[in-house]
Amino acid sequence: MDQPTDPPAFGLSRREHILDELRRSGSVRVTDLARELGVSELTIRRDIGHLADRGLVTRVHGGATLRSRLDTSVPAAPERGIRYRVGMIVPSLSYYWPHVIIGARAAATELGVQLILRGASYSVDDQRRQIASLVESGSLHGLIVAPETLGADGRALLHGLEALPIPVVLAERRVPSALALTSLEWVTTDHVFGGSLAAAHLASLGHRRVGILTSEGSPTSWQLRRGWDRAVDELGLECLVDVDATLDALDGIAREELVSDVLRRCRDTSTTALLIHNDPQAVLLEQHALDHGWAIPGDLAIVAYDDEVAESAEPPITALRPPKQDIGRLAVEMMVERLARGARLPVRRTYVLPVLHTRESSAAFLHD
Repeated sequence: MDQPTDPPAFGLSRREHILDELRRSGSVRVTDLARELGVSELTIRRDIGHLADRGLVTRVHGGATLRSRLDTSVPAAPERGIRYRVGMIVPSLSYYWPHVIIGARAAATELGVQLILRGASYSVDDQRRQIASLVESGSLHGLIVAPETLGADGRALLHGLEALPIPVVLAERRVPSALALTSLEWVTTDHVFGGSLAAAHLASLGHRRVGILTSEGSPTSWQLRRGWDRAVDELGLECLVDVDATLDALDGIAREELVSDVLRRCRDTSTTALLIHNDPQAVLLEQHALDHGWAIPGDLAIVAYDDEVAESAEPPITALRPPKQDIGRLAVEMMVERLARGARLPVRRTYVLPVLHTRESSAAFLHD
């Protein structure tokens, strides 16, 4: 029997397959797809329902058809064919990025874009290889990519992207201002604002001594910290616990020692709340705290950043959620407009705000 949910990458792959079949034949049947993909008909119906909610398909008895657009000035892709071939390179297909890809696929389907997806990693060398492979094929009109941006290697990669003969849109990335690059466009979550929002949320609950734990080397962490540090200072808070580490990279003993050290520092400094990036690190720390007698949120409030699995923790963790699907959709829309209007269009750089989802892991702090 199917589980109620499955990993995002599996559902994403099925939905992409359904869309591909619809683009090829115009309609699909639930029974045929279930047999072909080796899942239940209920799973396929859920996938079709998800696509229908995104406005991509029309549910019909026993299956689905491509959704016709009421806006006849932009005909559906099957009627006009593929207008553009756009490459998309993301650093992961299993965490965070599946939602970005879903948004990009939805926009691509509506706008007549053939989206050629590549999963790379967070390695600059791997990203460079994937970029070169797509660009050298000679068939791309544009490239959407989430490259490394920090350090000498990141700077060199950004300069290389700036020099490409096709338009480039960065997704969930931005270029450091000091590089003064003028042609790269981007759509990104305003993670700096996210850090400020987390601090303001904790301050509104009465927390005065707070801390931060971020993922070492993450392109999001430094932006979160910039907003967090500014807000902590302006709100008159004290940040007495400040750790940048990657728990997933540590073995079990080292990970437990690090988490124990963070909690010990919280206790020694009377820190009552933590902002933690990312969700897995927040869940690990919460579980360790509970196993060692801490009350969440009574002894320690927790706010996570990413909101991938925070809601499934026990207790559910308050989290800031970047608008991932919208990032993917906006990146494709930005690319299509660039390709349609060329140099007549000013260079655009778009920031989208994250949303705070308050749950049981953060609560008002009662001062002694």
